[in-house]
Amino acid sequence: MRILIVEDDAPLANVLVRCLREESYAVDHAVDGQEAEWMAFENPYDLIILDLMLPRKDGLEVLRSLREGEVKAPILILTAKDKIDDRVKGLDTGADDYLSKPFSLDELLARVRALLRRKETYIPPVIRIGPLSINPSRKEVLIDGKVVEFTAKEYSLLEYFARNAGSVLTRTQLSEHVWDVNFEPTSNVVDVYVGYLRTKINRVLGFSPIKTVRGHGYMLDIEKGDDEFISLKEIQLEETLSKAL
Repeated sequence: MRILIVEDDAPLANVLVRCLREESYAVDHAVDGQEAEWMAFENPYDLIILDLMLPRKDGLEVLRSLREGEVKAPILILTAKDKIDDRVKGLDTGADDYLSKPFSLDELLARVRALLRRKETYIPPVIRIGPLSINPSRKEVLIDGKVVEFTAKEYSLLEYFARNAGSVLTRTQLSEHVWDVNFEPTSNVVDVYVGYLRTKINRVLGFSPIKTVRGHGYMLDIEKGDDEFISLKEIQLEETLSKAL
């Protein structure tokens, strides 16, 4: 999952970036309101952590601009302004949550996890897809009841697949949500890491639920058995039949 931190206080920003990256999130950092606005419109973030007192453009102005521009990512306001009027104004402008400084990193991480669960379809605290069980708060993966170790980036990629199980994900989508702004789009790193996931899962299950959808990307789908390749026409046919029943 990819997060944008908008914070002009360099020491605090460094702590936040390090903390979130240690939790396997891809993190970008903007130092002022104008840069934040540009980055949020250019990249599909899963969450934005926004300070209100920013140089060049005020945080509330940025928030209003993003919501008017239909940026739908959850936004967590992080600020020293802790009066009730300030909280009400921020929430009414379009923020999803509010955390006052100083704050506990544990509480921040809990709020991040809660906001990432808020989608059109509710995602429970523990994500279960067939024999896969993923606990985002503990960064723990169980496959068929067995704990399997993944690197931070492998875990992040698997969690994104799980949150979008049954949907075809292009390589661009995967890179935009799992890697940060430094990702090199011409590299084959997405395919390499998909290979790592397949190998580790296959060791336990004897097959990989991550399928290659020819000409489109990848999809996590337990129900399709152990065929590595499927076509988009097969998926569309199944969806048409299920709607007709």
